[in-house]
Amino acid sequence: MKIIFDRNIPFISKPLSSIGEAIPMTGTEITNETVKDADAIIIRTRTRCDATLLKDSKCRFIGTATIGTDHIDLPYCASRGITVANAPGCNAPAVAQWVLSAISTYLGDTRSLSDITLGVIGAGNVGSVLIRWAEGLGIKTIVNDPPLQRQSSGSYRFSSLSDIADKCYVITVHTPLTRTGDHPTYHLIDNSFISNLKRRPLILNAARGPVTDTLALINGLESGKISALGIDCWEGEPNINLQLLEQALIATPHIAGYSRQGKIRASQMVLDELSRHLRLDAPLRADAPSVAPVPHRITPEMLNYDILEDTRILKSSPSLFESLRNNYHLREEPSL
Repeated sequence: MKIIFDRNIPFISKPLSSIGEAIPMTGTEITNETVKDADAIIIRTRTRCDATLLKDSKCRFIGTATIGTDHIDLPYCASRGITVANAPGCNAPAVAQWVLSAISTYLGDTRSLSDITLGVIGAGNVGSVLIRWAEGLGIKTIVNDPPLQRQSSGSYRFSSLSDIADKCYVITVHTPLTRTGDHPTYHLIDNSFISNLKRRPLILNAARGPVTDTLALINGLESGKISALGIDCWEGEPNINLQLLEQALIATPHIAGYSRQGKIRASQMVLDELSRHLRLDAPLRADAPSVAPVPHRITPEMLNYDILEDTRILKSSPSLFESLRNNYHLREEPSL
């Protein structure tokens, strides 16, 4: 068996090598030519899995150590009998940590967390952890998630986007990137949404870059409809908009979910799915310690993350976006 995996995915080299030939590659090295004779590939968001990559390949398993799958052509893979596995929820606590650290930085010593109303757009794995932690810190939340609302899922009182635009001092997005369907999220935060803002909020994007319209964000800052921005996910990565970078209060290189614990979860979830795909008697185990349960509630002291240092590094070297992301020193999540 031949397995090609992104060399920046930690904790999987040893277990993969136990079942076959495991070859680490950079994202740019994973091409149609290199995957032709691979039985499985394990990737991150930078590898686009579609006909261009997979044509004439013998690959029958794709594992992505990410929560999203918008970089994978799922219908094409289904038509070829390729099993696709992702890692939903793996980095939810780390992203919630990023959001709450950004809010704390924005407020500084001038206001208490209990003074603000937080609009959370998307109440899935990330959003649900964030809502629980935020409410435990005394933050009032307003939640928007039309798909969950339609399913009558979750224990939330759902609100409209217009309600969030009207009432919230901080707005954060945690949706997948979709361009079709009843509720597409591409440019969900656009000029129209921003024009309806009433509270000059801080807007945060730690979901997918194109969920927010870059030019609309810049216009919102310049018009005074937005008071500040925190951006971790950017349109056009790694070639990000330098004006948006300069004007953002918080600016990080797509590392909101990059905790040690989140990486262990992601690697283990992909290994679990590969083990099921191969029907292994002994499931593969990530080459890392097990992760403690996610705390139900946290204190401000538990955030323990200097988000401004990550911002300073990216602003000083934007051309190194991809390198900063690939070589990020994994931080620790809040823990009891």
